Amino acid sequence: MTDGETPIFERGDVVYGDDPFKGEEDTRPWLILSNHQGRLFYGEQYIAVTLTSKSWMDGLIAIPEESWLRGGTPDESWIVPWGIQSVDHEDIDFWQGRLDSDLVDQAVAALIKELQ
Repeated sequence: MTDGETPIFERGDVVYGDDPFKGEEDTRPWLILSNHQGRLFYGEQYIAVTLTSKSWMDGLIAIPEESWLRGGTPDESWIVPWGIQSVDHEDIDFWQGRLDSDLVDQAVAALIKELQ
């Protein structure tokens, strides 16, 4: 979906952009969890969680190859459900791919569990 020349990222998209946890020059992949037209700041800000290639932490969600509807990551990756961030559109460098909705729903459920 586009807004003029600017792409609007959707729920399930994996994007690559700034990592505020590491510093201004660092970037990482993010899984977009929420972006629907009724949401405040639609197309300007995204609720996202981080992806990692480090598998040693408990509670990570594996991303099976078949969960990639399009695109992918160069290394095997996991979703970090507690690594939540509001990502500004201007901080996104590029679209990496899209994950299936079942895996995104699993990430959202894990995030909610982390918050309870």
